[in-house]
This record gives sequence, C-alpha cells and structure tokens, in this order.
Amino acid sequence: MATLRALDRRALNRALMERQFLLSRVHRTPLDVIGRLVGLQSQIPLNPYTALWSRIAGFDPAEASALLAERRTVRLSTLRGTIHLHDVDDALTLRAFTQPVHDATPFGERAVFRGPLAGVEPEALWAAARELLDAGPLTPAKLGAALAERFPGCEPAALGTAVRYKFSLVQVTPRGEWGRSRAATLATVESWLGRPQQRPDVEAIVLRYLAAFGPASVQDAQSWSGVTRLGEVFELLRPRLAVFADAVTGRELFDLPDAPRPDPETPAPPRFLPDYDNVLIGHADRSRVLAERDRAELFARGNGYRPALLVDGRLGGAWSYTRPKRKGEPAALEIELFARQSAAVRERIEAEAAELLTFLAPDATERTVALHPSARRA
Repeated sequence: MATLRALDRRALNRALMERQFLLSRVHRTPLDVIGRLVGLQSQIPLNPYTALWSRIAGFDPAEASALLAERRTVRLSTLRGTIHLHDVDDALTLRAFTQPVHDATPFGERAVFRGPLAGVEPEALWAAARELLDAGPLTPAKLGAALAERFPGCEPAALGTAVRYKFSLVQVTPRGEWGRSRAATLATVESWLGRPQQRPDVEAIVLRYLAAFGPASVQDAQSWSGVTRLGEVFELLRPRLAVFADAVTGRELFDLPDAPRPDPETPAPPRFLPDYDNVLIGHADRSRVLAERDRAELFARGNGYRPALLVDGRLGGAWSYTRPKRKGEPAALEIELFARQSAAVRERIEAEAAELLTFLAPDATERTVALHPSARRA
C-alpha cells in the first residue's frame, strides 16, 4: 500500500479555518456563505448573525434578516437533530437526510409509541397533526393542546414533541429576524416554502461536508450530521477523493483533491464565534481546533457550549455579552481567556471585541471590553 501523506493538527486547523472563512473575511453574500457551510447553527435564533459577522467583510445583518423574511432561508431541525439556518434547497433535502437521527430520539417514531404514547396509532397522530398544521402555523403549546383534544389522556407536550421530531417543521418568521423576537411558531417546510421535500443526494452532501470541514474521516462526517453508516458512501467516492493520514492517530482522512490546504504557518486572527458554532462541533476528533481541557472549560457553566473565542485558529476562551436593556444604555463584552496571551495578542483580541460590540450594540451610549483569565486557571 502507498504511504499516505500525514497531516498534523496545525495543517488540519488551517484547512478548516480557510474553508470556514475565518482566516480572513470574505466578500460573499450571506446566502452564499450559508450554503457553502451547509447551514449555520441556530438553536439560539440570532447566533447566525455573529457567525456571519465573523466571516463576511462589511456584513449587514439586515441582508441576512431579509433572507428569512423573504423565505429564501429557513430555520429547522436538521444536522444532529438541532436547529440550523439553511437555504431553501438544503432545507428541503437535509431534513430528509437526517430523518433517521430524529426518529432515533426519545421522542422519535422508533421510541415514542413504546413509551409516553403507547396505544396511540402512529398514522392517526400524523394525520391529525398534518391537518392542524395545514390550517396554519402553531406554537408548540397550541399544537400539543390541539392534539390532546383528539387523543384524550395523552400528555400534550409528548404529542407535540413527537410531531416535531417526525415532521420537517420550520420556525416561522419573524422569529430569527434581526432586531425582532417572537415565540417559536411552527409550520411544515412544504407549506412554508410551497415546495415538496426532495430526496437527498447523500454523495453530494458528503462532498459538501468535505469542502467545508475537510480533510475529515468517516467518523467526522457522521458526528457532524448525526447520520451513521456513511462508510459505504466514502468508499463509493474514494476514486474522486484525495486521501491523507492523520499524523497522530493514523486514521484515513478524505478530502476534495483541489480543496484549499494552506501553509500551516498562515496567520489566523482572533475570531468570535456564537454558541455551538459548527467549527467546534463539526468533527468527531475536534483536536484540530480545541484541546480537551479547553473543551471542558467551554462547558464550565453546565449549560452547553458558551460563545467561543478563537486565538491562532484554536479555542482560546469564552465570551459573554451584556446587551443594553433599553436603547442608549451601555453594553459590555467580557472575555475569559483559557491561557496566557502576549500583550500583542491581547491587543488584537480587544480590537476585534470592540468591533463585535459595535456590531451587536450600535446604539449603546458606552461600550466596554474586559479580558480576564479563566477562574479555574488564574
């Protein structure tokens, strides 16, 4: 067998940073970036705006917000069973691709009718839910209550949650629009977009994953999507792919032959990411972008990933934003550093933070940025 070229952590990091538009901001439209990254995490509705600000030169949040209002992008549960912001084509295919992930949850079809909804006929529930949702968008609470009227004795929350995992449901606007807020209200993706779901091209999805996250292993792609048994797809694609070896584990890493793999010494500026950005969770082996102890630090408050700071392309800290309660009040950005940084690096972090704070709070009367070491490492 031929010896495969080995890629170390820094080489993998710089490839990831380049493809995620984090080495330098790009002059691309929000729609283009959302598509090229195969969607953006949107469990917290406004997080994609920070993700796009860190990647696009001169980013205007109103442009991204208009995409949602015009139904050119939508927010729905796809990769790993979590809410993502997608363009229309991906919304109509990626949920179908990840439906097995949703079926396998505690409220997915495989389990729910053996548990909280034992005795309920699945097709009857799906038909009732379809009828209700076809009549117009519903909040999760109203959906559950309406279903409970048709299935007496069943917990409304269980009924509604089962439907949310079974159906491709969009969180309709104005939720997710910049500067606006509304409780989650659900509609089927087909009714919201006026188009049926499409059968996914799994090979094309894997190639797009590699374009945005490669070089990567089969396990990485499965971790990113939540979908298993992708090894067969990689084998079908093998003749079209470049194959490398992980310098640490020896595991095979696949990539598009002409994908960018920058010089490992390419500078990577500080970048601020929102909670759950896929840069941090798009691989099974995340060592290219974070150390295990830093990963634990990012979970320090026991409530999932906090917003992250990248330093030299790797996880270097966490940050929090105190928004003005009313227009004209002060705003603050607090940064927790996981390791000591030189004065020059701290200066670059502070400059980037000041720009982020101006983006987040353009009308604040006062803006303050504070850096401090992690409480666990001080």
